[in-house]
Amino acid sequence: MRYMIASAFCLFLLSGCIKKGPDLDVSQIPFDAAKKVAADKIISCFENDNPDIQYGYIEDLNDGRGYTAGRAGFTTGTGDLLLVVQLYTNALPNNVLAQYLPTLQTLAASQSSSINGLEGLPNDWQLSANDSLFRAVQDQVSDSLYYQPTLVYAQELGLKYPLSLLCLYDACIQHGDGDDPDGLSAMIDQATKKCGGTPAEGKEEYKWLYHFNRVREKTLKHPDNEETQEEWSESVGRVDALERLRKDKNFLLDGPSIEVNPYGTNHTIYL
Repeated sequence: MRYMIASAFCLFLLSGCIKKGPDLDVSQIPFDAAKKVAADKIISCFENDNPDIQYGYIEDLNDGRGYTAGRAGFTTGTGDLLLVVQLYTNALPNNVLAQYLPTLQTLAASQSSSINGLEGLPNDWQLSANDSLFRAVQDQVSDSLYYQPTLVYAQELGLKYPLSLLCLYDACIQHGDGDDPDGLSAMIDQATKKCGGTPAEGKEEYKWLYHFNRVREKTLKHPDNEETQEEWSESVGRVDALERLRKDKNFLLDGPSIEVNPYGTNHTIYL
């Protein structure tokens, strides 16, 4: 009897936490160009605590990934920063970042956290960020590696809320789309298991999103890769900010503006 009462009480609390979303009669996610821009600004607040896209950002976060840089946190240890420099060099061979390609290739191949041989990279990266071509390359790589895969996941899952897409997009940028236990795919699988299925299979999207955010929060606090734990645990505020939008039932990212406050500073993104 105690178990039954406790279970019922937990269900009651859970129902109060999972805010019901609107019913949408659409075949595709209503994520227009304006909402994509807003999503990028929100994620920039999460990445750099600034709604303005930080193309020139670069820092060694000591999270096992070497330098983290640019609008989407490209890293020297995972290969996406290498891709940015490669594409930039293809378009502009004599750029100041081309000299780092051999070192970047070695580091990416071994997924090394080392920054040896990259002593001049921070200054040259920031200098390159003044070039519109370099910024365009960052946009291209971010969309290719993170936004487009997110769209595929969302369509397969049957997600229709712009907020759901934003949550997956942000997670893809921070966690990556690899096959590791901390990656986006693994978190999707866990959320689907907890929800008992996906919206494409008839489950309510607002419930699935609740479980996804809970899984992501747990992953940030207790990642499988211990090297990322300190840095990731300090970034739980980005999930808290997304959860605030869910609890406020702003599933459609509506309004003249959206406010997010991941780390103590309030940011207003105008739609």
